[in-house]
Amino acid sequence: MHTVTSADGTTIGFDQLGDGPPLIMVVGAFNTRATTEPLAAALQDRFTVLNYDRRGRGDSGDTPPYAVEREVEDLEALIAQAGGSSAVFGYSSGANLALKAAAGGLTISKLALYEPPFLVDESRPPLSADVPERLQALIAAGRPGDAVELYQQEVIGMPQEVVAGMRQAPFRPALEAIAQTLVYDAKIIGDLRLPTELLASIPTPALVIDGETSPPLMRNAARAVAEALPNGQLRSLAGQGHDISPEATAPVLVEFLSG
Repeated sequence: MHTVTSADGTTIGFDQLGDGPPLIMVVGAFNTRATTEPLAAALQDRFTVLNYDRRGRGDSGDTPPYAVEREVEDLEALIAQAGGSSAVFGYSSGANLALKAAAGGLTISKLALYEPPFLVDESRPPLSADVPERLQALIAAGRPGDAVELYQQEVIGMPQEVVAGMRQAPFRPALEAIAQTLVYDAKIIGDLRLPTELLASIPTPALVIDGETSPPLMRNAARAVAEALPNGQLRSLAGQGHDISPEATAPVLVEFLSG
């Protein structure tokens, strides 16, 4: 493991694999860098992959107060570590963070975005503005499990019975351990409405990826993001859903990033 220091002094932990043009991986809610580790390994023959823990997770530190700008600075520090410019792969809400970073002027050579969550149809209402505050209140009250379930139900849209059924899952303690970072992701995604002006301001070549078996809400969002980006394109992965399959995703990334 390597570390880099962000602008506010926070230590960011990352693994560096392979050799070639740099590629930084940005995970989404409930994830540490372990989520993208298999994909990073699948790409190491073609790229120098920097696979990092976002602040507050895994081997990275955290420095209050939180602001989305601090996470953009974390990514900026990693880009500097990579040589001053890098391609970026963002997964789920990590893709939303990558878009904010690109709009903020970071030197991102190419963007690859796997199912960024946005609301582009009438299938559900926009998120309430108080979601981050409610999550923070639960964390402050020592109720990380309730914060996990609030995010699962209200943000992701999982049915209540599914959420209840996951309470005894073996991975539940790991989710509760990084429940504080759900506040961060909630601030990054906002009310989930598509930020068309922000997207239109990003000239970076971008590939938006969705899974053929993902819910319509996710596929509709991916299509809308690709259409709103000036240099965006869409690629659907046959037989895939929201979880990343290295075997299906790596060849698509190699083709896009090497083109």
